[in-house]
Amino acid sequence: MVDNAREAAHRAASDAEQIAWVDEHDNLLGGLVRSDLRERGLIGRGTYIMLFNSAGELCVHRRTLSKAIYPGFWDVAAGGMVQADETYAESAARELEEELGVSGVELTAHDHFYFEDSESRLWCSAFSAVWDGPLILQPEEVLEARFIPVDQVLEEIQQKPYCPDSLAALKRYLKAQENHVAKEA
Repeated sequence: MVDNAREAAHRAASDAEQIAWVDEHDNLLGGLVRSDLRERGLIGRGTYIMLFNSAGELCVHRRTLSKAIYPGFWDVAAGGMVQADETYAESAARELEEELGVSGVELTAHDHFYFEDSESRLWCSAFSAVWDGPLILQPEEVLEARFIPVDQVLEEIQQKPYCPDSLAALKRYLKAQENHVAKEA
């Protein structure tokens, strides 16, 4: 278990990162400190990586209580804010390794969409990957993680707090998968 001082120091460093600042069309305007972007209600870029195992189960994890947005919520995707000097794909690979200790996997890009709620305004890129190895959780950001069937995830979102931004990514992913299967039938 991580101590509160270490978690607070991580949060402060995270809030000071230079994040990609974009307009309503996802054109890069520059870099801004994460906390400034959030406080001013400006638009950033975010990545969402849905990690599946070869059995088709989805990795869900619980965020630490020190997270600025959705503390303690369950999450269906690793991911985070794109730094000012990164592409979406670079950010996705970095975030997957940082949060869950997964690297060297093929990331499949799925979707690019805009998300907005009372907590954030983001242009989002969603990816997926398959991993059957061990998870190495980043203790400053992830309390616990487990692989569960997608049907169970869809049941849990009715009873537990799940991050709405990553749920949007998952729902769009599942709808695209349904459409793909329907086209092949």
